[in-house]
Amino acid sequence: MMMKLISHALFLTVFTLCAAGMTRFDCKVDSVNQSTLKIEVLDFHSTHRCATCIAIESNTRYTLDTFFNKELKEGKITFRIINVDKKENEKIAESYGAYGTALFLNVIRDGKETRIGLTNFAFLKGNDREAFSNELKSKVESELKTL
Repeated sequence: MMMKLISHALFLTVFTLCAAGMTRFDCKVDSVNQSTLKIEVLDFHSTHRCATCIAIESNTRYTLDTFFNKELKEGKITFRIINVDKKENEKIAESYGAYGTALFLNVIRDGKETRIGLTNFAFLKGNDREAFSNELKSKVESELKTL
């Protein structure tokens, strides 16, 4: 019971932090190749997942496979699914502030990462494949134009 309360409290905290909608922040990362131009799509989740969390992954994969298959094959777009409960993912989860389900675009341009938080959108539209896919497609297309 206590774990369930902690889990719900954590979810509400993450959801509340993202309630303002899409967030965007820039950060310089020394390990990023200066000539790299790409978009990373990162889907964070915990080990125990709700139906919406599973739908977010499914709908993200559907959108990328359907509309950005060429860019995936070329490496211009990558898709990573990251379990935040695994020790090996601790650093990346912490750097994104992802302590449960979270969805991000990380646009890498000229050695600079621009992280775009999509968690609020993902939870609001996660169970509606068409609405989710249309909005994610639009966001990815918009960022591809900047590369």
